[in-house]
Amino acid sequence: MGLNKTLPTNPGDGKTSYANNSSFQNVVISKTWDLVDETLRNMWEKGGLSDYCYNMVDLGCASGPNSLSFVTHVIHAIQDLRKNSNDSPEFRFFMNDLPENDFNSLFKLVENFNDGKEVVCQLSRSGCFVYGLPGSFYSRLFPRKTLHFAYSSNSLHWLSQVPRGLESKNKENIYISITSPPEVIDAYAEQYKRDLSTFLRMRGEEMVPGGRMVLTIIGRRFEDPTSKEVSRQLTMLAHTLLEMVVQGLLEKDDLYSFNVPVYMPCQEEVDYIINDEGSFKIDKIVTFPVRWDANKLVDELPFDKNRSGKLVANCIRAFMEPLLVSHFGKLMNCDDLFRRYAERVGEHLSKERSEASYVVHFFDYEI
Repeated sequence: MGLNKTLPTNPGDGKTSYANNSSFQNVVISKTWDLVDETLRNMWEKGGLSDYCYNMVDLGCASGPNSLSFVTHVIHAIQDLRKNSNDSPEFRFFMNDLPENDFNSLFKLVENFNDGKEVVCQLSRSGCFVYGLPGSFYSRLFPRKTLHFAYSSNSLHWLSQVPRGLESKNKENIYISITSPPEVIDAYAEQYKRDLSTFLRMRGEEMVPGGRMVLTIIGRRFEDPTSKEVSRQLTMLAHTLLEMVVQGLLEKDDLYSFNVPVYMPCQEEVDYIINDEGSFKIDKIVTFPVRWDANKLVDELPFDKNRSGKLVANCIRAFMEPLLVSHFGKLMNCDDLFRRYAERVGEHLSKERSEASYVVHFFDYEI
């Protein structure tokens, strides 16, 4: 089965849906508002926001409210920049994800979404039109030189496929870990280089002169891809799966052949790929940490390992469940798996919460 069928997040608005379990992603997005505003101001000052109609895209939008928050934030920011202009711009805002994404729920949400300033469905009255755009962002999505502003958050660590040649070489691991053989590490890094280079080439063909692209990528601080800051969470999931194998609940061969198609790069890797591909020049790079259990609604409460363990497990489940069910089949009991995983994560956070953070790289590129 192709990854298009297995990578989409959990649909709908139920208790395991991505829409209700993407608080971490929301925190990442909110931490970049000032940086996005600065990018838009730079575009304005250089004449990049002088057209009458702007084409903008959220690449990897998923199906929850996060993408709609971004739409309204960008529209309001541009309207503020142009408030002294004589004309009113119009916007085409494209919501892009794989064809199997739950676009129906996303556009139902549009009708009821309010970001505290304006209901999204009312933006059409001021010239904003929102469209669905199914397709892989590792392919062309727009005609040449028509895209003004591209944005992607929490998506570009996903690969287009599991690196070729892994088979069962990674054994009880499901991602890169300290015990992964060198050929596994190299295969992941090479796949990421190919994918990001393709992504950049596609966007380079699509963007207008003076266009900008903002990427927020989950990555790592250190050059060593086996560093625990990125591998720990998936290593704990692998240990949970192994526990179920030992208890006869899953097949060992299924675990040995399971590898997650993600790669979390360091800044230097991304820099090298950008410069080598050549379509864009880097204007700004900012790196910041975000805790695994980041959640605006509970961050002010005292730490509770059970609550934090469930927050992390529910977030991971929201995007991993389709992949797990596709690979392990009917034997996969996700309720049981993520109950066990939540307990394991909670215990880890109770001992090392200060170190349990993702590293987020914010990149601002100019065509």
